[in-house]
Amino acid sequence: MTLKILLPFEVLADKPNVSRIVAETPDGSFGILPHRRDCVAALAPGILTYEVEGQGVTYVAVDQGVLVKDGDQVLVSVRRAISGTDLGSLHDSVKRQFLTFDTGEQRVRQAVAKIEVGFVDRLEHFTHER
Repeated sequence: MTLKILLPFEVLADKPNVSRIVAETPDGSFGILPHRRDCVAALAPGILTYEVEGQGVTYVAVDQGVLVKDGDQVLVSVRRAISGTDLGSLHDSVKRQFLTFDTGEQRVRQAVAKIEVGFVDRLEHFTHER
């Protein structure tokens, strides 16, 4: 199989010769082997595992997203992902990067909320003047 892991602004992985994939959905985990039927699955935040022939196992911490298997092509599209071959190091990377992102995202949302409140206040002021 060929596995592509797509993020909003980059391709995290484009791996040929993948022999197996294990992914997590809201209903539990499931495996994909080369001759599995085509499918679409919603992914839950968790660990996606894949094995490339002759290269070993790779772990990918993923945010929620979607997986599509079509023939020998498997596409995974998620908002955020980090890959590694050691679960301990991957855990530390997830804590650092995802928590930093969540803090930054929270600041952006607060700024947008302030802009929206200011816009509504100006709109109300404008409509009362007429």
